[in-house]
Amino acid sequence: MDERAALLDEIAHEMRETARWTGRTTLSPRVADALAKVKREAFVAPGTEPAAYENRPLPIGHGQTISQPFVVALMTELLDLQPAERVLEVGTGSGYQTAMLAEIADRVYSIEVIPELAERAAVALSSQGYANVELRTGDGGLGWPEQAPFDAIIVTAAAPDVPRALLDQLRPGGRMMIPVGPRHGDQELLLISKNAVGIGVRRSVLPVAFVPLTGGGRG
Repeated sequence: MDERAALLDEIAHEMRETARWTGRTTLSPRVADALAKVKREAFVAPGTEPAAYENRPLPIGHGQTISQPFVVALMTELLDLQPAERVLEVGTGSGYQTAMLAEIADRVYSIEVIPELAERAAVALSSQGYANVELRTGDGGLGWPEQAPFDAIIVTAAAPDVPRALLDQLRPGGRMMIPVGPRHGDQELLLISKNAVGIGVRRSVLPVAFVPLTGGGRG
């Protein structure tokens, strides 16, 4: 069994093991296909390619990481993306999660606060042929107002609380995945569903450990 197939098997096992909390025993076909297709080695830092298909975070420089593949798959799964939808990603990082979203959604808008990471992600995404992604360098906690509302929002760094600007930019009926908690304390992965009157209904999914969200739009 090659490394990618072994990773897919490991993620399938973790989905079953965490189903009591997540409510999902398996990945949907769309997410499973995206996970199998996206080349993680194209998005890791130079020199870490041999570890690309290990089910763990990897450093990408500037104190940031490329997330664990299981967490990327789970967050994508819980967003329930549809092919015609538009999604906002806060924290482009290496572009790996971005690529996963681009495989499923119609359009992905992604914001990265660190210019060097944004540039590298742009090169990686272009090299892999993702033409339905628009990138911006800036404070992701402020969202992307001129492209709102979004059908789904995914945040790949932990905020002390859900940034109000992001909730405002989520359409009624939209979904948000975001890790919330302090830098060195307990964090939880939240699934937020925005109801018809604009209230975000929160559900805690799993305890997690993410790098902190930076920028003035926090909280």
